[in-house]
Amino acid sequence: MIDLRSDTVTKPSLAMRQAMAEAEVGDDVFGEDPSVNRLQEKVAELLGKEDALFVPSGCMANQVSLKVHTQPGDEVILEYGGHVFNYETVAPSILSGIQLHPLPGVNGVLTAEQIEEAIRPPAYYMPRTRVIELENTHNRAGGTIYPLDGIKSIRSLAERHGITMHLDGARLWNASVATGIRMKEYAKYFDSVSVCLSKGLGAPVGSVIAASKEFIATARRYRKIFGGGMRQAGILAAAGIYAIDHNIGRLTEDHANARVLAERAAENPFFSVDLATVQTNIVILGIRGKKLEVETLIRKLAERGVLVSAGSPGKLRAVTHLDVSRTQVEEAAEILSGFAA
Repeated sequence: MIDLRSDTVTKPSLAMRQAMAEAEVGDDVFGEDPSVNRLQEKVAELLGKEDALFVPSGCMANQVSLKVHTQPGDEVILEYGGHVFNYETVAPSILSGIQLHPLPGVNGVLTAEQIEEAIRPPAYYMPRTRVIELENTHNRAGGTIYPLDGIKSIRSLAERHGITMHLDGARLWNASVATGIRMKEYAKYFDSVSVCLSKGLGAPVGSVIAASKEFIATARRYRKIFGGGMRQAGILAAAGIYAIDHNIGRLTEDHANARVLAERAAENPFFSVDLATVQTNIVILGIRGKKLEVETLIRKLAERGVLVSAGSPGKLRAVTHLDVSRTQVEEAAEILSGFAA
């Protein structure tokens, strides 16, 4: 079975498992786990931030960050297809008492002009626009990369209005590898950044928040409140360190494999594929002609040996990763190119 449902299905390699087994550990709630501390220092350096915090999941990374940025009754502007709006179980309203203001972007990208129109006037009966949240790469749009010039323009807007910025950079590694732009260059326009270790980098668990020392001190408190304080977490942090040291550069393979998959699938008139959006490791497959339920299509492809997942409504998503080889991708591409419902 060729599993293209997500890059979260990867399993730790033998070398990563060895690093985990040999990890030096301590009690991280006391700040005494040396492996966790090394991971946090490494990510802070990569992102050009003063400090960083290891958390169990990407959802917690985003939610802790929004909690630090806001007060109950505040509002966050973000793109309509964003992960925070669609896949985090209305956590902002439950955990922080805040409201999301989603705007429709083009391939996951918003313009500064759009955002400026959505900023609330300072009336007592309106929510306060407090945060602009962007996602890079953008999952639901197909792994698209946020243009750096657009980010710069939005940052200038945010500064004029006294609004903070958070980056959901779960797959920021992919954006950096694809463009050659250093992660710290992307990150410097944001007050906080979250990155994920358990997607393309292949670690089993974990994300990291990077920001100022003051921000991370408050984030550490909310991590504990949200139930994310871990003890001898160095076993997990060691996997993250190994992933950063060994698996970033190889993301180019995933990107090349996604392009192969997309181009072959586009040959099949049953599928519609916008090749311009295939910029990293995600391929979105639209359906032409005969309309079938997405779940039916997923089952039919599974019967042929290819696992995919549901994307945005009426679409399929295929994601390449380190546990699928070029040979397997070519086999999956052959199945997709010849697929008939």
